[in-house]
Amino acid sequence: MNPRRKKRLTVVISILTGVVAVIGMTLYALEQTVDVFYTPTEIVEGHEKTGLKPQVGQRIRVGGLVVTGTVKRDQESLKVAFKLVDTGPLVTVKYDGILPDLFREGQGIVAQGILIDPTTIEATEVLAKHDEEYMPKEVAEKVGKHHTKPTYDKKDSKY
Repeated sequence: MNPRRKKRLTVVISILTGVVAVIGMTLYALEQTVDVFYTPTEIVEGHEKTGLKPQVGQRIRVGGLVVTGTVKRDQESLKVAFKLVDTGPLVTVKYDGILPDLFREGQGIVAQGILIDPTTIEATEVLAKHDEEYMPKEVAEKVGKHHTKPTYDKKDSKY
C-alpha cells in the first residue's frame, strides 16, 4: 500500500474510533440520567407491545391517579405513602418531603424516583396536575374511557 494512503487510512480510522468513543461515553452518561415514563400497569405487567418491565433499581417516572383512602402520612416526619392506579394494578409510592399543594386523593400525579421492588417506587419528586383538565398524555392514553372528570362541590370549597 502506498505510504500516503496508509497515512490517510490511519487518520480516518483514528477519527472514527474517537467519534465512536465519544458517542459511547455520551450514551453511557445519558443512561444514568434518563427517566423513562411508565404507568402502574406497565410497571407490574410490562409494556403492552414489548412486555418489558422496569428493573429494580432503575430510575423511572410513574403517572396515575392517587387511590382514595390510601394516603398514609407519618405523624413525626414528612414521609408519606400512597397508591397509584391507571386501569389495572396498584403501585405504591413512598415519598419523604413536602407534597405539592394540589396533591390530593383522586387526582392525577407524576412521581419520579427509583423502583425499589416490583410494585414500590421511592420517589424523589412528586408533581401534581395544575387543574382538573390536565393529565399527562401517557396517563390519559392509558386511562382512556375509564377517566372521569372530578366533580366540584361548592360546599366543600373554602372560598
